[in-house]
Amino acid sequence: MVRILGKASSINVRKVLWTCAELDIPFEREDWGSGFRSTQEPAFLALNPNAMVPVLVDRDVVLWESNTICRYLAARHGGRLLPASQPDRAYVEQWIDWQATELNNAWRYAFMGLARGSGAHQDPDLIAASVAGWNRHMDILERQLQKTGAYVAGSTFTLADVVLGLSANRWRMTPMERPVTPAIDAWMTRLQGRSGCREWCTNGTP
Repeated sequence: MVRILGKASSINVRKVLWTCAELDIPFEREDWGSGFRSTQEPAFLALNPNAMVPVLVDRDVVLWESNTICRYLAARHGGRLLPASQPDRAYVEQWIDWQATELNNAWRYAFMGLARGSGAHQDPDLIAASVAGWNRHMDILERQLQKTGAYVAGSTFTLADVVLGLSANRWRMTPMERPVTPAIDAWMTRLQGRSGCREWCTNGTP
């Protein structure tokens, strides 16, 4: 049984929990992070010097970075969420990396100001710029889903849908102006047919 260190409200922890649900991986989760045990404790820093959740402990393997953890679990437990062949796998991983780099960089200021109410993120011009960038990146996802007509990387559910499903849920729940996105809406409905999504993605937490 793997150990997952991190509070369940964290979007990055929920990526790992949804992945475990899809792969029927038993786990024990420990509450670490804001409101729980401090990630600045020496015991946690010994596992992740970045002091961030999640951390995965699988016997002698210790990993941090949520997308890396999800890739590891998918590869170790049957590979159902990652295609076995190239370039199909690279195509899935392209979208996973895009989420962590391009998409995440777009939403940070707007999300912290609008959803979290952070006093350090209340500049209206910076919020507007972040909202515009966030919507622009979600339009890239919208056009991709229009093209596939099903899931992010094609006709099959993959790890890219787990990672981006959580991102899309955050976007839809943040109080801001958004464009109409019928392909994203239809995709999210498909995802909600999966128990892992209902438990860890669309469970009311942005």
